[in-house]
Amino acid sequence: MNLGRQLFAFVFLLCCSNLSSAQAAPAPKTVVIHAGHMLDVKSGKTLANQTIIIQGDKITQVGAAADQVLPKDATVIELPNATVLPGLIDAHTHITYTTNFGYSRLAISVPRQALTGARNARVTLDAGFTTIRNVGASDFTDVALRDAINAGDVPGPRMLVSGPALSITGGHCDDNLLPFEWHIQSEGVADGVEAVQHKTREIIKYGADLIKICATGGVLSHGDNPQASQYTLEEMKAIVADAHRLGRKVAAHAHGAEGIRWASEAGVDSIEHGSYIDDAAIATMKKNGTYLVPTLYLADWFLENAEKIGTPAELIAKGREVMPAARKNVARAFAAGVKVGFGTDAAVYPHGLNAHEFAVMVKLGLTPLQAIQAATVNDADLLGWSDKVGTIEPGKWADIVAVDGDPLADVTTLERVKFVMKGGEVVKNLYAK
Repeated sequence: MNLGRQLFAFVFLLCCSNLSSAQAAPAPKTVVIHAGHMLDVKSGKTLANQTIIIQGDKITQVGAAADQVLPKDATVIELPNATVLPGLIDAHTHITYTTNFGYSRLAISVPRQALTGARNARVTLDAGFTTIRNVGASDFTDVALRDAINAGDVPGPRMLVSGPALSITGGHCDDNLLPFEWHIQSEGVADGVEAVQHKTREIIKYGADLIKICATGGVLSHGDNPQASQYTLEEMKAIVADAHRLGRKVAAHAHGAEGIRWASEAGVDSIEHGSYIDDAAIATMKKNGTYLVPTLYLADWFLENAEKIGTPAELIAKGREVMPAARKNVARAFAAGVKVGFGTDAAVYPHGLNAHEFAVMVKLGLTPLQAIQAATVNDADLLGWSDKVGTIEPGKWADIVAVDGDPLADVTTLERVKFVMKGGEVVKNLYAK
């Protein structure tokens, strides 16, 4: 009987202790941002003297400064001369890769790629990109990096990741640098309907948030033609059906017009690059609501630097043919009104220069607002995260950036982000005295 009373007393005290600990848990930190200007990316209006109230990692209130009652003990951040806007989104990165396209990349180990990714993640976040979609990484290094960032082990943007890209044997996303006797192929290679179904499920099993497929040949790959279709329509339909049923979206690398059209008909959520998009492909994408993520600035950097970094002559030749054509064709797609997402292919050029994409989009026909919307509300929709990111509104994550000047008048101001907040935590503030 005494033992029973002692056990009861112990359990009672334990419960009281847990209750006390729960009651003693600190309240979420409150942060207030006073913004001299705030861009409403939905309406395109720049609002003056706005106050943003943040509790924990979420925005709770947004409005005119005079109308807000500030919480007691809040940390106040004054940005009176800045323009504030939502954290930027890049829907096409290769965060664990660098600008290395020759045979020397064969010497880069998987652990080294993961560590490279940690460096690139920090640089990307500092550039104002608080969310990225990573579309292709070796051996699930992007899955590991995403998990490390989410655990707070390393700084970086929010990540949705694909793991290895699916490719036909010998396709753009296969590894074609070594000769036959090595019997090497990339981990995403699968041929035929049954095999691509299995590979899609396997990649999801090991942590992918989305599926990346290579629907056509590419530029920075050996022995293939960017305009040639690779996966068949039936194979892509099988991939998309399994991915969508399992709650994952699909991004399709596609340069050639036929591959673009087939991928859109198969139901992919976005076409990456779209270099040889034609009127038929534009019409198909508009009919199906498929996003175009064009990746344009890379041409400037690559054509200037490819020889300096030892890029093989074959790849340089393809770049000189494909990249100028892409700009002409993508401009026509912009004018036709396709849905546009913002993506960079960062790794073809150094990470951290992502915002240089905006100026090229504007040069090819988008307004500054449309280019900014591509990297905020449009990308949020493409990622399936419209309830989480893309605007400065109550209930969204407190992902906020600030720049000098007016990005609607000069979109290149976004290349010089001075303030970055992710989830209510300031990760960069060049305005601080």
